[in-house]
Amino acid sequence: MSKKLLFIVNPRAGRTKSNGPLFDAATIYSEAGYLITIRKTRRRGDATRLVEMYGADYDLIVCHGGDGTLNETVNGLMRIPRESRPQISYLPGGSTNDFAASLNIDEDPAVAAQSAMRFRPRALDVGRFGDRHFVYVASFGAFTRTSYSVPQDVKNMFGHFAYILGGVGDLDSLRPYRVRLRTEEESFDDPDGYLFGAVSNSTSIAGLMKLSPEDVSFDDGEFELLLVRVPKTAAQLQQLTRALLYQEYDDSQGLIFRHVKRVTAETEENLPWSLDGEYVPGAQRVDISIEDNAIDLLL
Repeated sequence: MSKKLLFIVNPRAGRTKSNGPLFDAATIYSEAGYLITIRKTRRRGDATRLVEMYGADYDLIVCHGGDGTLNETVNGLMRIPRESRPQISYLPGGSTNDFAASLNIDEDPAVAAQSAMRFRPRALDVGRFGDRHFVYVASFGAFTRTSYSVPQDVKNMFGHFAYILGGVGDLDSLRPYRVRLRTEEESFDDPDGYLFGAVSNSTSIAGLMKLSPEDVSFDDGEFELLLVRVPKTAAQLQQLTRALLYQEYDDSQGLIFRHVKRVTAETEENLPWSLDGEYVPGAQRVDISIEDNAIDLLL
């Protein structure tokens, strides 16, 4: 009997103008022995709903879209008992594709599908944010808004440039966010607040900030916590910019960088978050944890 594949496609994501590469990818999966069912997403949350309802009946879930589509797909997978979760294959089709870049997944759907059909599964940790999950980053503060506030058609047209343009728009409204963070070993409570914070499992955040591959492991049961302090002088701002540019996280007084398993964030102000580039309303307290080796991704 053929193996069964559920193909989730977000038709609005990314810059692909032709369906040709997707047909090529579907052919590759079919030739590998999969009987394919294709479902298009039409509104926010469709990928989660489809995977939660039908995913356990399939051997492989393939999703094509941006980081938001991947996030929805994984949220659906995480609602399936671990022993029944199918493997996943990701064909990036967004405008920045942070997570795909971290794992060196090709932007050509056919090339990515061909690579996946070498059947080299990689276990990946998945983050939990309250009652939701995230694949690679939960962030707050400067530039966090950019990924979900830039309109989709602008993202499609300008790609990575759209994030930079949106980020520049944020510069005028840069402000400190006063939040207390606790890990299993330390507490961070700067009275001046933080410009930006991220709990991530990726080497790329919003297409703007980079972490060294030597500092990131996708299946070690740990996040990378990055906090950006508020610079008080022009010299501190220059030093902070250099530290971010050259990934000098351990040597900069303006940055806090740790490997952590759990984070609790508490605040008394409105603190919006972004999960894999999608807006999430803030709360006075948020508990962030990790489920190690939660999904198997075919690379």
